[in-house]
Amino acid sequence: MMKYNRILLKLSGEALMGDRQYGIDPKRLAEYANEIKQITNKGVEVAIVIGGGNIFRGVAGASKGMDRVQADHMGMLATVINGLALQSALEDADIPTRLQSAIKINEVAEPFIKRRAIRHLEKGRVVIFGGGTGNPYFTTDSAAVLRAIEINADVILKGTRVDGIYTADPEKDSQATKFDFITFDDVLRKGLKVMDTTAFTLSQENELPIIVFDMNKTGNLLKVISGESIGTKVNL
Repeated sequence: MMKYNRILLKLSGEALMGDRQYGIDPKRLAEYANEIKQITNKGVEVAIVIGGGNIFRGVAGASKGMDRVQADHMGMLATVINGLALQSALEDADIPTRLQSAIKINEVAEPFIKRRAIRHLEKGRVVIFGGGTGNPYFTTDSAAVLRAIEINADVILKGTRVDGIYTADPEKDSQATKFDFITFDDVLRKGLKVMDTTAFTLSQENELPIIVFDMNKTGNLLKVISGESIGTKVNL
């Protein structure tokens, strides 16, 4: 028995780059598809939200003088591109998928409809949510929490390059120590960066736990779903 039956997996756009400086690494996509297949084979219902930072980040564009709304719309389109790439990799691994977008782009993705998304999940399809929330000024972290609440996910799994939440950035501070478990209040009190404030608060208000773990280590996703102590769990 898996500990979680329906999950929302949040991946950053940068995660798809692999060892590249930008763009999408087909090898990394294939690795993620295999990880996801392991849990779908166990009957776990999987929804995914991907960022677009490997292609375009709205905040970065705005900081260079671009109109923020325009920049964020470009970022939304980048998430759809990443969603299409992941969809292709999943289907190559014989995993049925559906890509839903918060912005209308009917030639390549379904519009986001809550009941349709849940029905896809119930039928064993992996649902990828692209286009963020469909609104500027909101990150894909916010989109991940929003979609997780809407589809009644059991947990948000945030796949990163590090194996959890630390007292400081472990890539910069060798003295940083890892939390196995931490409350929402402690994250805020200690000023730790898990998600942006809007997303984090929304998760807290809806009592939706978050697990931060290393997605790049083979087998970790299955271990998290099985209830093993992998990464850091944020709960009430």
